[in-house]
Amino acid sequence: MQRLNSEISTELKEVDKIVARDFRPRSLDSFIGQVSMKQNLKVFIEAAKARNETLDHILFYGPPGLGKTTLAQIIAHEMCSEIKVTSAPMLSKVGDLAAILTNLCNNDILFIDEIHRLNSSVEETLYSAMEDRNIDIIIGEGQAARTVKITLNPFTLVGATTRLGLLSSPLRDRFGIPVKLSFYTQEELKLIVERMANITGKEIDFDASYKIAMCARGTPRIAIRLFKRIRDFSEHYNGLNGKIDLAIVKSSLDALEIDDMGLDISDYLYLKYIMKSHNGGPVGIETISAALSEDRDAIEDFIEPYLMQIGFISRTPRGRIVTNKCLGYIENIGLL
Repeated sequence: MQRLNSEISTELKEVDKIVARDFRPRSLDSFIGQVSMKQNLKVFIEAAKARNETLDHILFYGPPGLGKTTLAQIIAHEMCSEIKVTSAPMLSKVGDLAAILTNLCNNDILFIDEIHRLNSSVEETLYSAMEDRNIDIIIGEGQAARTVKITLNPFTLVGATTRLGLLSSPLRDRFGIPVKLSFYTQEELKLIVERMANITGKEIDFDASYKIAMCARGTPRIAIRLFKRIRDFSEHYNGLNGKIDLAIVKSSLDALEIDDMGLDISDYLYLKYIMKSHNGGPVGIETISAALSEDRDAIEDFIEPYLMQIGFISRTPRGRIVTNKCLGYIENIGLL
C-alpha cells in the first residue's frame, strides 16, 4: 500500500497507523469475498508465472467500494511486481501517460482508476501500448515535427471503473480479463468487520459485528467506515478498552442516522422526493438530481445501486419508480 503522507500520519494514533498500513490484504487467500473471481484470478496468475509471461490486462468493474484498488495491489504482490497507481482524470495529456509508461519496468502493474474518464487522445495512445507495447510521440511543431516510436517494457494494465457502459468498445475489448465485482453477503462483511476489530485490537460481540454487516449496503468500504465510527463512539463512552457490543452499535447507528437496512439521510431524501412529489414515479434522473441538488453521477453510483439491489426502486424507460416492497417498508417505519 502506498506510504501515507508523513504530515498526516504523525497526527494519527498508533492503532490508526497499523490499520492504514496493514488492513488491506496482501494475497488472494486473505481477500474476503468474491470467491469465484479469486479462483479464476489465481489460475491466470499462476499460469502467467509458470510461462514466465506478463499477466494479461485486467478490467475490474462494479459499484464503488468493492475492492478494485486492493485487488490491483494484490495482483502486483502475487506477480512479484511493482505497481504504479494513477487515475484517469490525472492523465489529461498524452505526455502524462507517456511519462508513466516509459518508466515502467519489466512486468510492472499500471493501475488506472476511473478509466472510463480517459480523454480520447490518451485512450488512443493506450491502445498501441496495450497491444503492441509501443507508443508514438510527436516531437517538435509545424514542419519540424516528427514522430518517434518508443518501445515499452512488458506490463499489465489494470483498469477500474464503476461505469462500464461509459467505456468505449475498443478499449474494453483490449482487456483480456474482464472481472465483474458483486456486492458482498452479510456473512462476508461480518468477517471483514471482525478482521478489522482484530487488527485494531478491539473486542466485538457476534451480534455487534453482524449488525454492522447488515447496515453496510453489501460494500466492504462502508463496513470498514461504520466500524471506525462505531469504535469512536465506543471509546468515547466506554473507554479505550471497552468492548463493542450490540447496544453501542445501535446507539451509534442512531447517532449517524443509519437505519437497520443501512439506509441513510440521502436515501430517505431520494425516496421521499419520488413518493411525495411524483406519487412514487416514474420520474427522470435529471429531475431527481435537480430537486436534491445532487450530481447525477453521485446518485447513480452511490444511492441507486443499493436501492435497486434490495428491490426498493426500478429503472424504467420513463424514469425511476418506487416498488411495492419499498412502500411497505416506508409505511412500516412511518417515513411519510
